[in-house]
Amino acid sequence: MQRLLKPLAPIALLVFMIGSGAIGGGANAAAPYSAEDEALYRERFQKLQDSFVTGLGLEEYDPLEQVPGDPAYRPLPLKPSQSRSIDEEALNRARDYAASNRSTSLLIWRGDGLEQVSHFGTTTADQLQASRSLAKPMTAIAIGRAIALGKIRSLDQPVADFITEWRGVPRKSTLRVRHLLDMRSGMLPQSPETSVEHILNRAYLHPRHDDILINEYPFVDEPGSRYEYSNATSELVALLIERASGMRYAQFLSQHVLQPIGANGGTIWVNRPGGLAHSGCCLMLTAESWVRLGVLLMNDGRWQGRRLLPRGYVREMTRGTAENPYYGLGVYVAGDYTPRRGFLNPAREPDARRVLHGEPYLAGDLFLFDGNSNQVLYIVPSARLVVLRLGAQPPRSPNAEWDNAVLPNVLLRGIPYRAGERRPTPQPAPRPAP
Repeated sequence: MQRLLKPLAPIALLVFMIGSGAIGGGANAAAPYSAEDEALYRERFQKLQDSFVTGLGLEEYDPLEQVPGDPAYRPLPLKPSQSRSIDEEALNRARDYAASNRSTSLLIWRGDGLEQVSHFGTTTADQLQASRSLAKPMTAIAIGRAIALGKIRSLDQPVADFITEWRGVPRKSTLRVRHLLDMRSGMLPQSPETSVEHILNRAYLHPRHDDILINEYPFVDEPGSRYEYSNATSELVALLIERASGMRYAQFLSQHVLQPIGANGGTIWVNRPGGLAHSGCCLMLTAESWVRLGVLLMNDGRWQGRRLLPRGYVREMTRGTAENPYYGLGVYVAGDYTPRRGFLNPAREPDARRVLHGEPYLAGDLFLFDGNSNQVLYIVPSARLVVLRLGAQPPRSPNAEWDNAVLPNVLLRGIPYRAGERRPTPQPAPRPAP
């Protein structure tokens, strides 16, 4: 059993089930599972329940599969102070904000290199850190790579071309690849459930969660008709990639994502030895690897001049939908300014659970990876800026909570633009009601 580096915070218990992998199925099991599988599922379920009692969240994933990185890996260099393009006061303010909010790592990239690297407490540069739902944008990158490699035709290809068990099945047969990335799959949405028999828990923790996803998980809406956050939706990407490529998900990420960008490797949770990876969560990488992914997207899917994602794919990733204008393909987008933006269907998520944005972003083209406990990777193409914050759930009180606008805006204000140099266009104000 291998420990996550940081347990989940008490305030994030619900979001843990949202952003860490709790998924599910329906009532029509294809076949009974073995007594050994059921016993392991119940053992995992009890550990999850115990973690809620202690307020720590799930601390262990077992088993883990290696995701090898670039054998010739070399760390990204840190710019010398005289070469930095963000003023020192802004860099220090960003570091102080991260440090005061229980962060483990803060990395800041601008232009062509790192301008700040800070690891807090006992965290080290080569330490694998739990990504929570930062794994979901990774699924979008994996799909983009599969399209570029010719393994998937397009975002609009039917998923049933790969999950052939769904051919001719109402709703399931009309599911498109893009719906696995933009959360419009029509699958049962997330909710907190405490029953050991509930499909949400079984599809998250069962050692045959792939069979549960295929055979049991209910579709409650027509695909493409409604935004509903669901880990089951993202978990299916691992199955899709494996069937499309003939490679294990960890092997695909290693060979076609991490190694081409020179990243070091990590680990990912699989449901059983040789089983399916949890692509909606549970990917452990170093902080720097996430920065490299951010730089890849900042550069429109190119790494050091080599195109890894199809032309226009990043633009598609950062386009919201009518059902949720703040969510693209695995990433959140700025959209029109809103003081609070949540994860679930906007019509049914209370304000108290939505992330604070104390002011509009100073760059309207900003998009971000956003995971449980405020794991964030901000990408601002117009400013050539990538900012990563990893850590535990920030403290919250009536007078203080994590503000998603602070880090990028502090740094954007700290860029000394020359006369005539174009600044990013700020995030638009809300549109007036018709």
